[in-house]
Amino acid sequence: MVATGRDVRWRGVRGVRWRRVASQVGRSVAVWAVSTLTMLVLAGLLPDFRLRSADGDSATDIAVTAAFGAGAFGVLSAVVWPLLVRLLLLVPALVLGLLVFFLNGALLLLALRLDPGERGTVAPETAVVVAAVMSAVASATGAALAVRDDDAYRRRLYRLSDRRRRSGPPCPSTPGTVFVQLDGVGHDVLLDAVAKGLMPTVARWLGIGDGSRPTHRLTPWRTDWSSQTGASQLGILHGSNHDVPAFRWYEKDTREVVVCNRPTSAAELQRRAVGHAGHGGLLTVDGASRGNLFSGGAEQQALVLSVAARRSRENRSRAGYFAYFSDPANAVRTALSFVAEVGREIGQSTRARLGKQRPRVSRGGLYPLVRAFATVVERDVVVAAVTGDMLAGRTAVYADLVAYDEVAHHSGPASRDARKVLERLDRSLALIENVTEHAPRPYRIVVLSDHGQSPGETFRSRYGLTLGDLVRAGSGLPVPRRAERTRSGAEARAAVRAALRIPVEEGGERHRPTRRSEPIVLASGNLGLVSFPDVTHRMSKEEIDARHPALLPTLASHPGIGFLLVRSDEHGGVVLGAYGAEIPLADLDDNPGPLAAFGPGAADAVRRTHSFPHTADIMVNSFHDPADGEVLAFEEQIGSHGGLGGEQGKPFLLSPLGFSAPVGEGEELVGAEHVHRVLRRWMRESDGPQVPLETSEERAA
Repeated sequence: MVATGRDVRWRGVRGVRWRRVASQVGRSVAVWAVSTLTMLVLAGLLPDFRLRSADGDSATDIAVTAAFGAGAFGVLSAVVWPLLVRLLLLVPALVLGLLVFFLNGALLLLALRLDPGERGTVAPETAVVVAAVMSAVASATGAALAVRDDDAYRRRLYRLSDRRRRSGPPCPSTPGTVFVQLDGVGHDVLLDAVAKGLMPTVARWLGIGDGSRPTHRLTPWRTDWSSQTGASQLGILHGSNHDVPAFRWYEKDTREVVVCNRPTSAAELQRRAVGHAGHGGLLTVDGASRGNLFSGGAEQQALVLSVAARRSRENRSRAGYFAYFSDPANAVRTALSFVAEVGREIGQSTRARLGKQRPRVSRGGLYPLVRAFATVVERDVVVAAVTGDMLAGRTAVYADLVAYDEVAHHSGPASRDARKVLERLDRSLALIENVTEHAPRPYRIVVLSDHGQSPGETFRSRYGLTLGDLVRAGSGLPVPRRAERTRSGAEARAAVRAALRIPVEEGGERHRPTRRSEPIVLASGNLGLVSFPDVTHRMSKEEIDARHPALLPTLASHPGIGFLLVRSDEHGGVVLGAYGAEIPLADLDDNPGPLAAFGPGAADAVRRTHSFPHTADIMVNSFHDPADGEVLAFEEQIGSHGGLGGEQGKPFLLSPLGFSAPVGEGEELVGAEHVHRVLRRWMRESDGPQVPLETSEERAA
């Protein structure tokens, strides 16, 4: 009997299926064997872990007990763990991550109790250690075997993709767009990392090093005066950052301090931006927002600060944790990486302190935990969420990875610590790129940053006093002997508070003066803001001079201060500098005065901020050295951003060549709102969501 072509194809398909089944069974048996061996070794090392009865058992009985325990633990982890995580989804995310060890230990205790011979016993505290080691070993074994199987990872992605396609609506064939924000990475820092081989994925996209043809173009852009995530991301996602003069500022009409990384403030800023721009945001149609301060109008949200203050069922900010922590291997791996990162930070900070590294800031207290959350937990969860969005075929995804920004604040933008973070971020980009091969629609990856960071020691370490002390001295007020430290303000701290559901409105964040006549002094990197709360309007230079004649000259002539901006009854607004410099805003193009050291665009940025309703009575920008790019932070940061000066105002936009050029030949990309218009244009080019086709300003033009 002659086999037909159909029979041959069917036999071939069956053969492939049988080989896949055999391969999967082989890997499962191998993982089981390694887990059994691990359990035997741990039983020999740990006194509170026993695999034999009190009367003693043969080696065969002990091995059978270990095999049964390892198998039962593996089955329980695969079946029970996702149910536990789903039940605990409402538990604060960071707490859930820390509970991983204890939940794993409970599963091990249950697995040993299921043994018919009842030989295995373990103390509860030892069970936590045994379960963690066994999960890590099983995960590593499975990963090693999957590497040997070239199709293992590909098949897993295809299964996830098929599952998501079956559970959702049909996926369009037009390209989707993934926007990945590398928080705080400046344009020149990125190029330096590529040149040193730290970011091979980005180098390949740019066609650098291996001779491959470039697939992306790199474009620098210039931030607004407020060079920080709150202003930049609000403008990028919502098309307007009007009236965001800094990271934190005092509003006289509400008598409140607005802080961009405070959930209630972020929600209010998003509401204002939507009203000013006239549309919901960049991600309003089939979009996802991951790890951001603002939602961009996306329906799918995870780790989004502007919705973190809500307590309703509609708050899905932490929903992305379930998808990641439902896999026990992921949970244990992230937990172990978290602990390793805490140890790494303690070691690095100790080495810096013993080596008397300068400049240096304190890195004790909770900072090691904050750093580990930003560089491990937040990164892993956000990347997993982006992967899920791509496999679900969503049209637009915007994700923020804050790892570099957090480390650079405390270690320095060009430090070895920060460079290591860039290496790990490049691996995250490679993972996202790999997922595009398995997504149900084509994807284009855009990588950008919201600002850079400028190095330099703190204002206090150089001069022995804070900006608040200097303002009090110029106002004729007593200066405390021991200056109060300003808060860090790094974005990751707010993410930790949101994950733990700790309110950030309480305590010193309100910055209340002891008397209403005393000035409120706030810091946003190397940008300072001075407000007089007892005056309901923005004070003029003439009014400030009448009340405190020495204040403005004291500030303007200080060597650590670059320039001041104040309102003027005579000129509308003036920039003040050393040696009595006083330049009206209208004359800055012809005579930049103290702004000359801050480069092109500084005058326009200052004039725009002057027009904001909530600009402070006195805006203070620190000294900047153009030769080395250093600034003096008014916060405890040796890598800072928030004002003008240096790399902090020069982020980057890395875009596929398939998109039109961000700007024309010889033009500059200036301001976060301009970046928003470029991203919206690219989404229209991909037949993506019309968000919207044009703004009211564009229609008027």
